[in-house]
Amino acid sequence: MIRRPWPLIALGVAVSLTGCAVGPNYHRPSAPMAVQYKAEHGWAPAVPAYIVPGHWWSVYHDPVLSHLERQVEVSNQNLKAAVAAYYAASEAAGVTRGTLLPTIGLGASQTRSGGGAVSSFAFGGARTANQFGASGSWDLDLWGKLRRELESANDRAEASAADVAAARLSAQTTLAQDYFQLRAAEAQLRLLKTLVKNDQASLKIAQNRVNAGVTTLADVYAARTQLESTQAQEDTARLNRATLEHAIAVLIGRPPADLSLAEGHLAAQVPVAPPGLPSRLLLRRPDIAAAERSMASANADIGVAEAAWFPSLTLTGAYDFDSAAISGLIKASNAVWSYGPQIALNLFNGGATLAQTREARATYDEAVATYRQTVLGAFQQVEDDLASLHFLQSQYAEEMQAVSDAKRSAALTLNQYKAGVADYASVLTAQTAQLNAEITAVNLQSQRLMASAGLIDAIGGGWKARSLRGPNDGVKESLSSTVDTR
Repeated sequence: MIRRPWPLIALGVAVSLTGCAVGPNYHRPSAPMAVQYKAEHGWAPAVPAYIVPGHWWSVYHDPVLSHLERQVEVSNQNLKAAVAAYYAASEAAGVTRGTLLPTIGLGASQTRSGGGAVSSFAFGGARTANQFGASGSWDLDLWGKLRRELESANDRAEASAADVAAARLSAQTTLAQDYFQLRAAEAQLRLLKTLVKNDQASLKIAQNRVNAGVTTLADVYAARTQLESTQAQEDTARLNRATLEHAIAVLIGRPPADLSLAEGHLAAQVPVAPPGLPSRLLLRRPDIAAAERSMASANADIGVAEAAWFPSLTLTGAYDFDSAAISGLIKASNAVWSYGPQIALNLFNGGATLAQTREARATYDEAVATYRQTVLGAFQQVEDDLASLHFLQSQYAEEMQAVSDAKRSAALTLNQYKAGVADYASVLTAQTAQLNAEITAVNLQSQRLMASAGLIDAIGGGWKARSLRGPNDGVKESLSSTVDTR
């Protein structure tokens, strides 16, 4: 009677499922954290904003910006590369998962063999051997090495999913900031065009006064110099706008020649998202989540390295049919079977196992330091953007008062020049002061909007780390708004 291997297989299953997993179990290390943000004290944003998860740019109420942001999610090539990297990491986890189960295969072969001429004549020529059968092997995970490998692979996949969210948020923030700078360049162009008209009028006034004999050609040359300088600044503003439009085109995955944005206006209101408690930042920032998952993966790798100190147990088996003739190959009389355990233990490898264990622990320590530094960097970014918004809000109000005063001064000085009680140098000084004040105000408003978008980026843009937990569908939740590139 043929003895079946089921008792041994059942024992292997039981041992594999109940075996311990060597190496430390993961517990998230602490990170340096303040109770509240320093820059929030004594300051209230001008326009508080509620961030809509997944569509944070809607706080600016700009349909053109919203249209562009939605294209980032679909067409940005860096984001597509991050999505592809996630799928690669996810499938790599599937490869590791397969090692927990038995490997079973089928095989067939035909071999002809023979010896010298004498042997061939003596024994009727070459021999033919035909074989067909199945074989299998199973590495029993007694010490949890395979489970730790799977744990590490899953953590890497989750880190990659967080990288996708970080890449998406980075592209969206960059686009918003480029867009605000583009609108600021357009505002500067409008100011410069108005000033060009004023300079042309001033040049005409100076020419008329020279013709009337009440002034000299010096005023004409000064007026012409002012006009030419303003026209040069106009060209610079056009160049800045064109460069920013090209950058926006690339961010939405289009050639620069295919995008032409109609002229628009810089937003007058600056919405500011409340940053919330510092502890919530750990759940809202995808880069922090990626660093934390990488740290968990490195922790699991310690168990993989430590498992090399223990023996490995593999169950193998085969069931073959051997015959010299193909016809009638598969029948009971040709059956050959074998099964049994194989135990292996590495007794000496020159200290490689010890070095691998130490390397895994050092890699984990590096991941912990990287995680804590990422947290510190996130707090710094939030504090920087809060401080920028605070001081820019005050600076902008002061600059708008300066613009009002500069306009009055320029108008009064020009009237005095027309009346002959002021020289043209005073007119140039007043007009230059007005232009500088107005351009500074536009730049401050652009910086405020950029800092607003930067703060939203710093607090995670509404992204939640919980999308990385749970089953595989939960992991892919973070990719729900991104095109599938497979």
